[in-house]
Amino acid sequence: MIYIYYSYISENNHKKLMQEFLLRFPIDFQNKIKSYRRWQDAQLSLLGRILLYRGTDNFNEKYKENNIKYSKYKKPYFGGEEVYFNISHSGEIVVCAVTNVCDIGIDIELQRDIQIEDFQPQMTEGEWMKISTSFNKMDSFYNYWTQKEAVIKGCGKGLSVPLKSFEISQNSTIIDNEKFFLKEIKLDGKYKCHIATNTQVNEECIKILKLDSSNYYTNLI
Repeated sequence: MIYIYYSYISENNHKKLMQEFLLRFPIDFQNKIKSYRRWQDAQLSLLGRILLYRGTDNFNEKYKENNIKYSKYKKPYFGGEEVYFNISHSGEIVVCAVTNVCDIGIDIELQRDIQIEDFQPQMTEGEWMKISTSFNKMDSFYNYWTQKEAVIKGCGKGLSVPLKSFEISQNSTIIDNEKFFLKEIKLDGKYKCHIATNTQVNEECIKILKLDSSNYYTNLI
């Protein structure tokens, strides 16, 4: 099963989050959160870890900050645990995917009005042709962008893999002889979100849970 938790940041709840929940994490993480100048950035990062904490409960694995390791490509993972996760945030939303099935990557992007031509070098010729001839070019661009970002996060090599070095076709792609499958996760009409997995999963295996400001405190930890 793949659990996808998401939540929106809230300035009204920021003080309580910082005072009550931040103290439950190791001092290094507390200092990292406190170093952010904008409350939005601090809360997005903190909520990502809170959602991860909640997500691991589905597998009888109690989240421990000290169990998080980092690969040489800076991908976080649980040391010695068969639970995989990935976190992404954009705008006012943070999302966390947790599973015991397969490697996973997730990416979410607020669909801002941008000059998509600036990103042409990141796309293959085939991808760019589909974007440039699409009826809705902006939607097509963000569709490809979040898929490609989810894939490089799922494979664990991050930005060391050039986005142009692989092509998304029929919701799948191959990196270093490993196949990844893409699925769109519909959370909010203003955002585009995809997950990438190295095992094909059915819709029935994906559970999406929204946690809002009214139940942070009763359900998250």
